Amino acid sequence: MENKKCDIKTENGVIEKPLEVIDGYTIKYHANGKTIWSKGKLSGDQPEGYWEWYRADGTIKRSGYFEKGEPVGEWITYDGKGEKYKVTNRDK
Repeated sequence: MENKKCDIKTENGVIEKPLEVIDGYTIKYHANGKTIWSKGKLSGDQPEGYWEWYRADGTIKRSGYFEKGEPVGEWITYDGKGEKYKVTNRDK
């Protein structure tokens, strides 16, 4: 990640986060290139299983599960201190 310090703009103008894959987990980074923005596994190009999102300061922002790219089950939103403050059920 040393040389990826900002979001990547594709030819069609879509901005993508710098990413790497470690032990099967896709890790995307904030524009600073240092702190994790999201972490989880992909199946093809769809999220699968447990995922987490983080703020630029490193505190967890949200977590939840995907099945075949669709959010399912319990999703948790965290406050600015990383404490759980909202739970949403995304069952089908």
